[in-house]
Amino acid sequence: MAAVGRGPEVLVVDDDPGVRAALDLGLGLEGFTVRLAEDGEAALDEVAGRPPSVIVLDVTMPGLSGVEVVRVLRAQGRTLPVCMLSARDEVDDRVAGLAAGADDYVVKPFSIGELSARLHAMVRLHESTTERSLVVGDVAIEPARRVASRAGRELRLTTREFDLLLALAHRPGQVLSRAQLLEQVWGYTWDVDTNVVDVFIGYLRKKLEADGGPRVLRTVRGIGFVLRTGP
Repeated sequence: MAAVGRGPEVLVVDDDPGVRAALDLGLGLEGFTVRLAEDGEAALDEVAGRPPSVIVLDVTMPGLSGVEVVRVLRAQGRTLPVCMLSARDEVDDRVAGLAAGADDYVVKPFSIGELSARLHAMVRLHESTTERSLVVGDVAIEPARRVASRAGRELRLTTREFDLLLALAHRPGQVLSRAQLLEQVWGYTWDVDTNVVDVFIGYLRKKLEADGGPRVLRTVRGIGFVLRTGP
């Protein structure tokens, strides 16, 4: 039976019973209400029955893989945040998971404290739905509906892509460093060695420029990234 917490619900999906047991106990002690699933099919059944606040999903599982689970969830229009678990040698699967719509990843072995901090940040960002609409050039963002468009064309963004665009739109014309974006979008308040910002900047830029529009998401070499129109 899953550990009972009083905080947001996390669905832990892993085919390894030892990992499930450890996360059940650890995340329960960190304040989460933990639910467990042993494979991809069980995970989809759990989400269909009652969507959790966040999902912790192993990349490699027999049957339906973690990447395939993410694809199904996003195809269903579900925007709940997903954090992938992967081994150090599963780089290709990890990238595929992010491309499919996962929001973050943690490499095994990891600390429960770090995972918990990331999950709490993901839930907090996902539930921020009271902000006013923002417009930067021809890019419009509606935080309450979690939708964005460019020149009237809706941008089909993942949860993390939307959060990244929103962070940049809050400070149009201002260059934000990778460290600032890691803190504001991913909730990292400690030094972390990851290229996740660059990966998601690439995904977001591709969607912004899908119709051949001029570049509005720019890289300032050695400093960071900025959302601005004009030269």
